[in-house]
Amino acid sequence: MSVLFPSAFVALALSHFVALLSPGPDFFLLTGYAIRYRLRGSLGLCIGIAAGNGLYILLAILGWSALRQLSQLFTVIELAGAAYLLWIGVQLIRYATPSLELDNVQGHCPSLPQQVLLGLGSSLLNPKNALFYLSLMTALLGPQVTLLQQTACGIWMVTVVLVWDLLVVKLISLPHTQRYLQRYIGGIERIAGGVLIGFGSWILWRFVV
Repeated sequence: MSVLFPSAFVALALSHFVALLSPGPDFFLLTGYAIRYRLRGSLGLCIGIAAGNGLYILLAILGWSALRQLSQLFTVIELAGAAYLLWIGVQLIRYATPSLELDNVQGHCPSLPQQVLLGLGSSLLNPKNALFYLSLMTALLGPQVTLLQQTACGIWMVTVVLVWDLLVVKLISLPHTQRYLQRYIGGIERIAGGVLIGFGSWILWRFVV
């Protein structure tokens, strides 16, 4: 094992966790669904988001630096991601839950496969995930890193993403949290939807200016 690897791993783990604390599209999607459907309707989202992150990490390990030169590929991913975020945002706003109907809505949550696909799509259609993991796996770990060390870092980051998302959902699902959110459920969903629309609009705006 490289002598430099332990310190490089610490730097990678800290950078990854700090980035995880910064709210992005995945966070607002997860928040909107967790408030409405609790853990039962958001577990698949956590799995899908973690799987999407894992796929980008795998591509980085396999040498996605070559694919990075394909600017057209990233353009397609960005445009598809923008459309996807706009669609999800509109759905959250359009079907925002009145507080008095919260208990009824929880009984009609999406199936686990639907949740997984939704989370996977949110993660994969964010090209920043690809560039972020590519930079972490190359710049921080350095050229001397081994495949085993890259794999260990990848497993660590996917696990952290999954555990963090599950903790967020669990916190939102607590009874006292739900009671507090009863009066604000519709507003929170609209805010989450508005933020997702903002992310999507910002991506599209970059192609206009």
